[in-house]
Amino acid sequence: MGRLQEFEIAFDKNKVVYSPGDSISGSVTVKLGQPLQCKAIKVNCNGFCGITNKVNDTAWMKEEQYFNSTISVADKGTLKQGEHNFTFKFLIPGTAPTSFEGNYGRIIYRVRAFIDTPRFAKDYNTEKAFYLLRPLNLNELPDIWGNCSSAVTQQFTYMLMKTGTVVVKTQTDMKGYTPGQIIQVMAKIHNQSGKSTGNMAASLMQRVTYEMKRPTHDVRTIAEVEGGVVKAGKEVEWKEQIIVPPLPQSSLAGCELIKIEYYVKVSLKSPEVQLTLPIHIGNVSLDKKLQPSKSAAPAPSAPAEDTPASTSTSTPDASSSTVPPQPAPKPGPRPMPRARMSSHTSPSAPPAECQQGAEGGTPSHDDYPNKRQSQLVSPNAFSYAPGLFFSQSQQHIGPGTAPSQPMGSGSTGATAPYPQERATSMSSLLILPPDYGTSAYPQEAPPSYDESCNT
Repeated sequence: MGRLQEFEIAFDKNKVVYSPGDSISGSVTVKLGQPLQCKAIKVNCNGFCGITNKVNDTAWMKEEQYFNSTISVADKGTLKQGEHNFTFKFLIPGTAPTSFEGNYGRIIYRVRAFIDTPRFAKDYNTEKAFYLLRPLNLNELPDIWGNCSSAVTQQFTYMLMKTGTVVVKTQTDMKGYTPGQIIQVMAKIHNQSGKSTGNMAASLMQRVTYEMKRPTHDVRTIAEVEGGVVKAGKEVEWKEQIIVPPLPQSSLAGCELIKIEYYVKVSLKSPEVQLTLPIHIGNVSLDKKLQPSKSAAPAPSAPAEDTPASTSTSTPDASSSTVPPQPAPKPGPRPMPRARMSSHTSPSAPPAECQQGAEGGTPSHDDYPNKRQSQLVSPNAFSYAPGLFFSQSQQHIGPGTAPSQPMGSGSTGATAPYPQERATSMSSLLILPPDYGTSAYPQEAPPSYDESCNT
């Protein structure tokens, strides 16, 4: 059996999968059939990435080192016959990427042991690989929420002369998955031609890029499902499922030489249509509880309401009027002679500012609610009418005097100045103007403008 009967590396608790930042410990077992002289026994722990342009070649064209540590567990001397155990312990850097093995490159982690013997003697070495897993939490990826969708319109020629169009819209239910989850693929195919399409298919694809001077792309089909055809002039909605097998994660953080991408490819064989839906494969699945809720748009600030005319416009009263106050009207007033008003003209309607105030619903008294009138009333009707109340502070509106406030104008809906007790008793009813049909006054119509001038 020779001098060296056993030379092995064992990890504590037979653990072979570690995470960045962990410590890896174990022992080296040496079993000898006879004494062995040695200069030292060393244990090395290293991790690196190597890539090449030949399939399964280990003559790396480009390498990237992550860590490389060596310790000596035995000094120069003679190892006696029998079994010897030497312990070791290393710390794995927190920046080391996940282990990976591909056709054109690998990320390798291993522990090696060496027995250095004197000159002209045979050296001994052994190694044992371990695997590093740097979990990819899908919830931490940007723009991971929602579904992934794509659409294309393909024109094609068939039967040499005829042309047609096929519209394909596809989407996946999520953008990130973990091994064991199901990818829900949905496709809508609208065949706007006179020819049936070929079979539709959905595939889970992996593309690994090896970053050399001339990058090498390794594209593989991981899983594929196939559907039927779409007949001429028909629109079909196709739903399919793809189970994600155990796969390396999308991101090899910390590695600059290897890039891994996944996508779902939806295709038609005739006409040739292909759509790709990029997805992520991780180790920690998406948690809907962590999905950021759509921030509710801030409620638009209510525009400042226009200040009501009743608050911005003060109600004119007798004290502010330039016309001297006149006594309350007596029954059956006689029209004033025009000679006394030679410098005045009889208004045919209230002034413009009065109309605007009436339209704005300016109350003539703060104690009365603003009621709108639907009847058309002549402006001259408010000169006097039975039942119409005038407070002492209000001035009489003569035939030739411009009113200082709106007293009534058919469609403008001015407020009727009813007394306090009457307004409170009818606050819930529509206040109508007095009935002028039964009025016995005036007995005769006022003179016309020409008659007044002649007088």
